[in-house]
Amino acid sequence: MLFNSYEFIFAFLPLTILLVWLFGRYASFQAVVCVLVLASLFFYGWWNPAYLAIILVSMVLNYQLGKRLSKNRKKITLYIGVFLNLLSLGYFKYTDFVLENVNLLLDTPLPLPGVVLPLAISFFTFQQIAYLVDSYRGETVEKHPLDYALFVTFFPQLIAGPIVHHKEMLPQFANGHASITARNLGLGLSIFALGLFKKAVLADGVAGYANVAFANVDNGVTLDFFAAWAGALAYTFQLYFDFSGYSDMAIGLARMFGIILPLNFYSPYKSVNISEFWRRWHMTLSRFLRDYLYIALGGNRAGNFNRYRNLFLTMVIGGIWHGAGWNFLIWGALHGSYLIIFHAWRYLCPALHALQSGWARMIGWAVTFVGVVVGWVFFRAVTFDGAITMLKGMVGGYGVSIPQGIWTRLGDTVTGMLSQIGITESSAGSSAFVEVWVWNFFLLVVVLMMPNTQDIFSRVAGSLSKLSYNRRDTFWPGFNLVTGIGWKANTRWALISAVLFVAGVLTLSQVSEFLYFQF
Repeated sequence: MLFNSYEFIFAFLPLTILLVWLFGRYASFQAVVCVLVLASLFFYGWWNPAYLAIILVSMVLNYQLGKRLSKNRKKITLYIGVFLNLLSLGYFKYTDFVLENVNLLLDTPLPLPGVVLPLAISFFTFQQIAYLVDSYRGETVEKHPLDYALFVTFFPQLIAGPIVHHKEMLPQFANGHASITARNLGLGLSIFALGLFKKAVLADGVAGYANVAFANVDNGVTLDFFAAWAGALAYTFQLYFDFSGYSDMAIGLARMFGIILPLNFYSPYKSVNISEFWRRWHMTLSRFLRDYLYIALGGNRAGNFNRYRNLFLTMVIGGIWHGAGWNFLIWGALHGSYLIIFHAWRYLCPALHALQSGWARMIGWAVTFVGVVVGWVFFRAVTFDGAITMLKGMVGGYGVSIPQGIWTRLGDTVTGMLSQIGITESSAGSSAFVEVWVWNFFLLVVVLMMPNTQDIFSRVAGSLSKLSYNRRDTFWPGFNLVTGIGWKANTRWALISAVLFVAGVLTLSQVSEFLYFQF
């Protein structure tokens, strides 16, 4: 069941809201928690009921291990718990990948079992590993089993995050925060409508151009400079609005029930360096990797070399977490290398790094954005050869050309000058060329110059979780088309939310999965 589907929006969600309201009004809060757990398990099992056994076994096992760790804090118990979680994740996610590569390397005929990846296993596994580690550290308090079950299964964040932490979720369940009120519903529906619009209208609107471009390169078709950049940018914006839309919808859904989820997305394409990018993109994954992997490896202790090594290993593991494929590993290694270069630059050239002028920040943004786009090419391409073909096209390796329909309108003088620098006329359709570049330019303007969800809704006290880093690290100050927008519970915002919601619903005839569902 998808957030952007008729059955979710018009059946599952209204029924769940009604049941939570009824049980909250006429029964105990534990009954409300029970309703949410059952609804979440139904939501999860909708895809494949067999998945329910996996998440239930994982949940019961980790809850019992957490109780034991809270009492005895034995390392062997922690090691067993982490090992079992990683074993489960490794079996379902990487078995076929490992066997396939063993066969290629050793020329063996080992059969591939065709293991099906259970939904959300990467997310709920990481959540529970963090719970076990913190139980060992004495940082957890034993909770009712139903509260723990809701922490793991809460449907707004179950499938694709955010990767919630027990410290920010369990207290809300224990203290009776979950409740249906007019304020919660109005605020949650507005955030949900914005997310639905981002996903259904913006992300899915540009997705076709990205899909065609990457299908071509994965099948050996070469793309010239403009076509390659158009496809790479189309995917860059598709992923941005797909993930941003999902994050908004998850936060909005939780807010309808009075639960505040952590922020997971904060205008990452406005970042002026790669470190800032990772403080803005998939913020809860970055937090997990920092707190439970990077620091465990040694963090920035014992000198710069160890720091750079730990950064690189953390990002490579983060890449593999996204999927079983060499391109994901390369993507992680690229970002690990980017972070090493950034921190080395900051260490070797502190005066240049400290420059805060508009032009310095613009250059930093351009370098960061191009680096991120290059990384997304490996992230999206199915094959390594496809990624290399796309990148070669992006540097002009297959020429630079302009469609005939546009070329003839430029006139002899302009086309003569273009020919002198190697730009040629092509037989490609001019309408598709114009459409994709209009989409890319429009979405770039939205990304850089429009307020984000936090800007719009943070003025309402308690509406969103607080930002976890200094807001001064933003794109060029004053570079905004619209400022001063803040959500209010009034007719104007009700109409705006209704328009966004209707626009999103009208596109549901072409329902598509969220990109992060595959991870």
